[in-house]
Amino acid sequence: MSVSLRFAASGAISALALLAGLPAPAVAQDSATIAAAERVRDAAMADNIALDYVTQLTTRFGPRPAGSSHETAAAEWAAGYLREHGFRNVRIQEFPLVGWERGEESAAIVGANPQRLVVAALGHSPGTPEGGIEAEVVRFTSLEDFQAVPDGSLAGKIAYVDAGQMVPMQTGAGYGPLTRIRGAGPGVAGQKGALAFIMRSAGSDEHRMPHTGTTRYVNGVVPVPAFALSAPDADQLSRLIGYGEPVRIHLSSTAHTYQTTSRNVIGDLPGRTRPEEIIVLGSHMDSWDLGTGAIDDGAGGAITIGAARAIADQGRTARTIRVILYGSEEVAQPTNTGNGGGAYLRSLSPEDLANHVFTGESDFGADRVYALQLPAGAQTGTFADAANRVLYPIGVLRSSEPETEGGADIGPIVQAGVPVFGLMQDGLRYFDLHHTADDTLDKIDPEQLNQNVAAWAGLIWLAADSDVDFRALAPGKTAP
Repeated sequence: MSVSLRFAASGAISALALLAGLPAPAVAQDSATIAAAERVRDAAMADNIALDYVTQLTTRFGPRPAGSSHETAAAEWAAGYLREHGFRNVRIQEFPLVGWERGEESAAIVGANPQRLVVAALGHSPGTPEGGIEAEVVRFTSLEDFQAVPDGSLAGKIAYVDAGQMVPMQTGAGYGPLTRIRGAGPGVAGQKGALAFIMRSAGSDEHRMPHTGTTRYVNGVVPVPAFALSAPDADQLSRLIGYGEPVRIHLSSTAHTYQTTSRNVIGDLPGRTRPEEIIVLGSHMDSWDLGTGAIDDGAGGAITIGAARAIADQGRTARTIRVILYGSEEVAQPTNTGNGGGAYLRSLSPEDLANHVFTGESDFGADRVYALQLPAGAQTGTFADAANRVLYPIGVLRSSEPETEGGADIGPIVQAGVPVFGLMQDGLRYFDLHHTADDTLDKIDPEQLNQNVAAWAGLIWLAADSDVDFRALAPGKTAP
């Protein structure tokens, strides 16, 4: 029987009160809908499909760089996995890509204090000339200081930016300032005349495991070879430079790009009464090459597949639930055509896009969900009350902050007008592991993984078996 959300109006507790730890309110509501969402939530807490998926994915295929044979094989396998678990209309959407292979890399301080350094080439960085590069290092403590030096003033030098260690935060907010350096650094180095670029890796750990990550193309190329330096090695190099004598480094890399394709894997659980209305659950298939891509982002695919399956085990919802495992999330491209989210958006007609009613993305590891952010205009009201009622018992609190962006995968359809939600995960240790050789299956806590699945399943049941129009709830524009 179709059951829509028809909740009686009531005084909702404020998000601030919830965040202060006050108990969840009693809300008059459609008991059948809430009861079904609670059953889905509880079943998901005890299911192992998410762990099964991420275990098989990372064990069978290991790292899955965008456009690589590993990503291709993983996508084919994942399509079969979706079919085996009851998804319909399963298809693979292919799109062109400039791929990148790391090859071999090395770094060392040379001269009076010779010692090896642990580095990782940054994504889409070109290789060095045969025999490598040897030059004096010039250190900067911020991107702004680096940008301020005259063009051409670093000719024959290696530019080094050490902006200090990332501060761990639950939200991961400390990552953004360092990714600015990683993205812009090689381009600035080329502008200033440097032979190469190195940076303290963008992570919160203190291990000799540098964090790789993509750089930014400038006029169709990444201008100079670029490397991330592990935190202890960054400390060592900065101390040595601090003694006031010139420091020379030798860098070598055989990294290179090539033409290839990436792919999105798409599977549906068709809606019962309004199958044209689609809720997209997003994550990405590709990963960096140093680890096995367990937390970034095998876990995200596991969470969304597990949530969809938990819902299907309880029955069909009114709306269609679509799981998309996007390709090529991790890499920059010479143009804006290489991202899986962009490829998916380009495949939609205006009518198809208008029928996308809700979306969310899981791409922040597998540690517990602690907060729910709903679209602007939907943070309070009957749907928010219902979501709070279902998610509060598993430790998920309603936030007063709206979700407005999503992630890189669903970002294109969000920018095109699809309402977005966020189930916020605890990111305190995420950047200890992210983009490193330490991103492996053993870092996933099965209990926290299942709590993620339960949160997604409970929320999506409420949205998919309702007639809530999230677009209509968006606040109107203020008159001039």
